[in-house]
Amino acid sequence: MKVSVSMYSLATTVQKENWSVLDFIDYAKRISLDGVELLDFYWENPGDMEQEIESVKKALKKNNLKVSAYDVSNNFVKDSKEEQDKEVLKVLDGIQVAKKLGTNIVRVFCGDLHKNLSFENGAELIVNALRRCAEVAEKEKVYLALENHGLLAGKSTQVNNIIREVNSPYVKSTFDTGNFLLVHEPPEEAFEQMKSDIVHVHFKDFREKEENEQLKGFHSTEGIELIGVIPGDGKVNLEYIVNGLKEIQYTGWLSIEYEGVEDARLANEEAVNRLRKLLRIGGDDHR
Repeated sequence: MKVSVSMYSLATTVQKENWSVLDFIDYAKRISLDGVELLDFYWENPGDMEQEIESVKKALKKNNLKVSAYDVSNNFVKDSKEEQDKEVLKVLDGIQVAKKLGTNIVRVFCGDLHKNLSFENGAELIVNALRRCAEVAEKEKVYLALENHGLLAGKSTQVNNIIREVNSPYVKSTFDTGNFLLVHEPPEEAFEQMKSDIVHVHFKDFREKEENEQLKGFHSTEGIELIGVIPGDGKVNLEYIVNGLKEIQYTGWLSIEYEGVEDARLANEEAVNRLRKLLRIGGDDHR
């Protein structure tokens, strides 16, 4: 298994210091990563990315890094067909960018929860859009890795149902360890339900907000506020997940996604060290 960090994990640093993708790649090299996870909203000129993509590819090669996944921030649950078509196009464009970057993983979302919308009445839109995207993904041999993101389709049964309904060998799972806590599903139980479909993993962790604490967190489906922490400091049993991945002989990427309030550079470096330590237990150190 190989270790990467999502650029989103450095969101506070990226914003504060105006980091480019190249700055992030330099950071990734400094903390001895195997790869980086890139996102569609961090390009400096989204309308003309070709030159930037070439620069990124050169930097990756120079630093001996791979792209673990390319993340598309789509939302298939839209009110009009025109809006839905735009979201499908985002994913189709993402497939082509992923190929240029040398990865066969495109992280995708279902959609966002909003007023008067349930998973049941949004599922058909999600499935139909993913089927359209899957036609291209199959031809290009690129996996659409559906993340258990947010509150709309956050439970393992919901993600499983969508994958089964789409019924494509190239629609699988980005297993986000932390997000299951937002829908009050133990990540360990979710892993057992989804392990056959995992092609990409996000290592994330949360703890419950303490009384009178001033930090701003994420609200669960039951209104519990959760605070992002360095993986291992929260409620996720990371050792269980890593051991389970070893048992199913998973050989893909493990990508840190940190959403806490500590210094992002130091937090991600510590997260990587912890993950590598877990991988070494039992002799599964890739080095």
